[in-house]
Amino acid sequence: MISAAILVISSKVLDNGQRDEIREVLEPMFQEEHMRLSSYHVVADNRDDIKSNLIELCDEKGAQIVLTVGGTGVRPTDWAPEATKDVIDKEVPGIGEAMRAESLKKVRTAMLSRGIAGIRGSTLIVNLPGSSRGARENLSVLMPILNHTIGKISGKGKLSRKGKLSK
Repeated sequence: MISAAILVISSKVLDNGQRDEIREVLEPMFQEEHMRLSSYHVVADNRDDIKSNLIELCDEKGAQIVLTVGGTGVRPTDWAPEATKDVIDKEVPGIGEAMRAESLKKVRTAMLSRGIAGIRGSTLIVNLPGSSRGARENLSVLMPILNHTIGKISGKGKLSRKGKLSK
C-alpha cells in the first residue's frame, strides 16, 4: 500500500480559519487506489516552512508520495515550486506539463500554474493547485501512473494497485 502525505499550503486556512476542503476531496481518491493517507498538515505560505515540512515528510516520515496543495500560482506568496526545487534531487517535468495540459482543456487560467514534480530520495513530490476542484482534477491525471512511478523510484519494479511488487 502506497503511503501518501498531503501538505496544504495556506496561511488563510492556518491563520484565518478558512475552511479546508482538501482532505475530504482527495482522501476518497486515495482509498479507491488502495493508498494510505499517512500524514496531513497545513503550513503557512512561507518557503522555509514548506521546505522543512517536505524534508520531514520525505526523510523522517517515509512518505512514498507527498502532494503539496496550494502555492503554485503567481501571487507574491506562492512558493510551492521554489520550495520543492530546493529539496528535490531530480525534477520530473512531464508530470507538471501533463497536469497543466489537462487543466487547460477546462480553464484558461491553468497556464498560470507553476506546479512541478520531483524526487527526493525515494519520495515523489507533486505540487497541486490550491482549489479543491483543481487538486482533484490534477490528481486524476497523476493516478494512472502513480503505482508505476513509485515502483520505479523505489528501484523495486512496478507496484500493483494493491501495493504488491511485480517486475
